Amino acid sequence: MKSLSIKLLSLFLLAFSLGACASFSGMNAHQALSIGIFSASILGTLFFWDFRLSFAFIGTSVLLMTKTIDLEHVIEFSSLEVILFLVGMMVIIGLLKDSGVFAWIVSLILRIPKLSGKKFTLFIVFFSALLACTVDEVTSIIFMVTAILEICDYFEVNPIPFVIISVLATNIGSAATVLGNPIGILIASKSGLTFEDFITKAFPLALLCLVVTTFILLFWYRKSIKFLDGQMERLGANEMLVRLISVPPEKNLKISLGIFGLMLFFISLHHRMEVAWQLPANTVLLVVPLVTSGMVMIWKHRKARKYIEKDVEWWTLLFFLLLFVQAGTLKYTGATVFIAKHMLAVTGSNFNFLTTAILWISAIGSSVLDNVVLVAAFIPVVQGFGSLNINLQPLWWALLFGGCLGGNITLIGSTANIVAIGILEKEKRLKISFLEWFWVGATVGLITTLIVMLALIFLPFYR
Repeated sequence: MKSLSIKLLSLFLLAFSLGACASFSGMNAHQALSIGIFSASILGTLFFWDFRLSFAFIGTSVLLMTKTIDLEHVIEFSSLEVILFLVGMMVIIGLLKDSGVFAWIVSLILRIPKLSGKKFTLFIVFFSALLACTVDEVTSIIFMVTAILEICDYFEVNPIPFVIISVLATNIGSAATVLGNPIGILIASKSGLTFEDFITKAFPLALLCLVVTTFILLFWYRKSIKFLDGQMERLGANEMLVRLISVPPEKNLKISLGIFGLMLFFISLHHRMEVAWQLPANTVLLVVPLVTSGMVMIWKHRKARKYIEKDVEWWTLLFFLLLFVQAGTLKYTGATVFIAKHMLAVTGSNFNFLTTAILWISAIGSSVLDNVVLVAAFIPVVQGFGSLNINLQPLWWALLFGGCLGGNITLIGSTANIVAIGILEKEKRLKISFLEWFWVGATVGLITTLIVMLALIFLPFYR
């Protein structure tokens, strides 16, 4: 109880100090209050992860009661389009899980003849990234870690190196498409970037980072991979894999894959359809998952309530919604333009320095703070540069890659990290120490962020 009181007092003092500093720097009362409240919500996620929604509720209420924002703008800044998109995607993921699609895909890859430790590692890297960019990082890591634990248990090898490999690849893959991470759809909805933009610009850069990461991981865990080779030769890989994974019912599997493929097809064409039908940007992108999930709930009407109540993470979505409101309040009060002008005063006319600053701040920040929280805070600041006649596209890519790649640096850098660690502790009672993760995570995170920085600075394609 005493430690809880100390944490609460520390949280209050830090948030108050940030608000006071904002006031002394020249911000008005509403701007300073919006900074203080938003800081309290962010710090609350660090100090009291289980109570983060409580801080979001209380903070938004204070903003309303002090007339720092009004109800009309609460609705405007809540980013309901992003929330509804995520609801639709979560329903589709629930269908895929029920149909056994993920187990089937993993089984196909793991049944490849003459499986070795090196091949297994390569499969983990590229399949983790592929799953992450087509569904989402959390769903991907749940299935990958489950498969890794079963296989490592059979071969009597330590699963920790292979779980870390999978998580690092997952975080990189989540930056490749608009679907891989909530920050992808959030940035797309606020920046006007399309699915095609992500495929042509984010995907190649993420793939380059993944290839470099693969070489790093093959060297870093060469002893673990060599030991797995010996165990596979001793115990026989292919026979085990046939027994280990069962293929789900063919009919449901085909229909589920067809629905998911159809959804991806329309999402990939959303920009062209919006132009042809003269619809606002990202309308089709956001509607397609809703239509698809509606069809799913008609087909699986007996499980429709389960998809909505169990598979949709309402706790997380409500937190995102109110966090978006608080981030929008920074824009509404003019605090973000104030911050943008001061950042520009520091960086001067050097646009490369500004891009680099946003990339590294978001990467380092994401290593200690949930990347959705950090990106939600930065989006209004990046938008603030728009009023200063600055090309925003490189800044959006910097924010996206900083948020995703920075998550690899520490144990708590992304949701995928936390989920993987939780499964390890629950299923195998294994723990990963901070330094065991940090050395390899920081190496991968810093090198891949450096690659992105060089691409954003020297390749005209990203300008």
